[in-house]
Amino acid sequence: MKRTSRDIRTANRYEVLRQIIAESPASRQELAAATGLSLATVATLVGELLDLRMITEVGFEDSAGGRPRGLVAVDASGGALVGVDIAETYVHVEVFDLALNVLARADEDMRPGESRPEQVVGHVAAAVGSVVAEAGVEAARVLGVGVSVPGQVDRDTGAAEYAPNLDWHDVPLLALLAEHIAHPLYLDNPLRACAVAELWFGAARGRGDAVVVNLGTGVGAGLALGGGLHRGVSNSAGEWGHTTLVLDGRLCHCGNHGCVETYVGAPGIMQNLRELDPRSPLLHPGDQTATVDALARAVAEDDPVALKVVRDTARYLGAGISDLINLLNPEVVVLSSWVASRLGEPLLDEVRRAVARHALGRPLAATEIVLSPIPTDPVCLGAATFALEGALQSVGQRAGTKRTTAPARSRTAPPS
Repeated sequence: MKRTSRDIRTANRYEVLRQIIAESPASRQELAAATGLSLATVATLVGELLDLRMITEVGFEDSAGGRPRGLVAVDASGGALVGVDIAETYVHVEVFDLALNVLARADEDMRPGESRPEQVVGHVAAAVGSVVAEAGVEAARVLGVGVSVPGQVDRDTGAAEYAPNLDWHDVPLLALLAEHIAHPLYLDNPLRACAVAELWFGAARGRGDAVVVNLGTGVGAGLALGGGLHRGVSNSAGEWGHTTLVLDGRLCHCGNHGCVETYVGAPGIMQNLRELDPRSPLLHPGDQTATVDALARAVAEDDPVALKVVRDTARYLGAGISDLINLLNPEVVVLSSWVASRLGEPLLDEVRRAVARHALGRPLAATEIVLSPIPTDPVCLGAATFALEGALQSVGQRAGTKRTTAPARSRTAPPS
């Protein structure tokens, strides 16, 4: 879809604010160099952000022989953003200030069979209310709520079109949430959220081409290509977890056989353990988190069964990542989400060894494989940036007409 001049202005405003958040304080000259925009354009956008009270003037720095340069920094108290991570086994919510520092967080566990849309909406509404209250944030200061849900989503309609692990089809998620949450709402999925989080604050920062491998119950790959988020023509890029790894292999929730997800997602790891030792005390049937936690502890104690499960899982994962490296030639591959976080360095070491056996030498030599360094939930962080992006579009529209009416209760983020 062709972008309008307003879309471009929103994207530029977002990019300037992103740089200010990442590099506060910064001069207009530094922002122009970092974004590639002209100094005049940056000066105009900085003026808009100052008017919106999202940033503030913080003094001057000396320049080489010229006039001192004015410095701007994000005004952390200028608003709040909420990020929602809906996963198959939990809902995690965090509220951030405008500098994207976490102010409060809340968790809602979801047991098997509790994934009906109305049940999930109840968990999200309760957690959002909890974190906003805990952070002491006035409702009017909440600029938006970014919501991440697994599977394929339609950002324009706010619908979760297909989430196989939740058994959702065409769920009008934002409309359901808007019945309980009075803040503007913005929808996307965890692949995009993790990729944006890594671009802003993580291992992909400053990298032109990056792949963020999301390892949880489901599996996918967030793609940052040419310095920006790659969505694909229907916002469906990154469904690497549903590419075929083993012909006629394990049955996947998507209906196909042998998908990557069935071997390296949390249920797939449980199956790897079950096939190796059906009676292992590490296996907690029906509890993915407990099983992965038990494996992580056992690996630290050099338990041979646990070491073999991680090694076998890494063999599958390494083969799949090798395909991504050969296909996309990225600068960095980041292992993200809760399974990667819990299994940590032992998984990373085995994955690097497996990738070295499968990837072509030239693209592999240019690729770094790392764990996500983000200390908070990267999905919540990324979802909060979608809310920020949407809020900038909304306030930009209102700034042009000097309107003071409140935004609609449910919105979706602009294209990026």
